[in-house]
Amino acid sequence: MSIVLGIDPGSRITGYGVIRQQGRKLEYLGSGCIRTAVDDMPTRLKLVYAGVSEIITQFKPDFFAIEQVFMAKNADSALKLGQARGAAIVAAVNQDLPVFEYAARQVKQTVAGIGSAEKSQVQHMVRTLLKLPANPQADAADALAVAITHCHVSQNAVRVSPARLNLARGRLR
Repeated sequence: MSIVLGIDPGSRITGYGVIRQQGRKLEYLGSGCIRTAVDDMPTRLKLVYAGVSEIITQFKPDFFAIEQVFMAKNADSALKLGQARGAAIVAAVNQDLPVFEYAARQVKQTVAGIGSAEKSQVQHMVRTLLKLPANPQADAADALAVAITHCHVSQNAVRVSPARLNLARGRLR
């Protein structure tokens, strides 16, 4: 059994989602958004750090999963996203959590079955997979999808036996 905290980073809205994995079963524990309604970036980063730290203290996750920065059309937006991501990662590392990073395309592929899925498709699939009564807020759904992806990837890694892994390595040489 493990608890996974998923993060969808943003400089204005950072989504979070917490799930418990027990074998193949996933259980929803909580989700929401850290909103930074201030203009200056240093204060936004402080709020992201404090918010993620508080969530870690509240839920005591075993793993921290975060979405990787994608190459945005606007370089300034990508830099701000990267800074918010960094603040969240530092909050996790300061509490000795192992950090795992997943590409947005991989998260969408895992949860919705298509790497170019729309936000509404991700919300619907997260609702279905976690048996929620309603769609979670979009950023929270993305964070839950990151946590689900971590569970899926770690579950598949466990299923690969050492003998099969050595055989696969031998084929790559």
